[in-house]
Amino acid sequence: MAKKEENKDLLENPEVIQEKLEGVEHWFEQNPKLVIGIAAALLILVGGFFGYRYYMSGQDAQAQKEMFQAVRYFEADSLNLALNGDGNNLGFLQIIDDYGMTDAGNLANYYAGFIYLKQAKYPLAIFHFEDFSSSDLLVQARAYSLMGDAYMEQKDYESAAKYYDKAANYKPNKEFTPTYLMKAALAYEKLNNVDKAKAAYQTIIEKFWDSSELQNARKFKARLESNS
Repeated sequence: MAKKEENKDLLENPEVIQEKLEGVEHWFEQNPKLVIGIAAALLILVGGFFGYRYYMSGQDAQAQKEMFQAVRYFEADSLNLALNGDGNNLGFLQIIDDYGMTDAGNLANYYAGFIYLKQAKYPLAIFHFEDFSSSDLLVQARAYSLMGDAYMEQKDYESAAKYYDKAANYKPNKEFTPTYLMKAALAYEKLNNVDKAKAAYQTIIEKFWDSSELQNARKFKARLESNS
């Protein structure tokens, strides 16, 4: 009750407010070094935050510029040049080393993973895909699916199924999700996990009935049911 009265006085009585303010002012006068130290620390913290953002923005712009030729090589299917550079222009691996904390460095991991997958260097592909992350509707799911492909090639069907599921569950859409579900179902079939394979096919049948994968999903599910 006493606490409520005190709070009421603080809200309604100007004299009480004045006393509180004078108390704070007195504390500042008695602790000038502490006040200056706190203010300096805050200035350093805020300045450091905005300074870091400015620095990273500049680094990313430079990385994007450096990566331009590597992307050109990638699009021309000159994969070794894209990966390692040509002596004058950086490749994706050097972009990752020099600008790994930037958005461009992050994207370079995706390109590197894709190249290593095409070169059948599956552990390296997985390594770079693991270092890639995106909030994009399509690209992150695609990276998960490609990781699944790399594990499938190594006959690690459990890991493959895991990443195909992650691809299918990442922001589902009718264009690509059915493909990821078909891949997941195949991985589960390789694991002799009939129930999960049928569940993946059934998801396509129920939720993606207008996709090109529908007929195969029905056919493969029927085959599993007839064999069980």
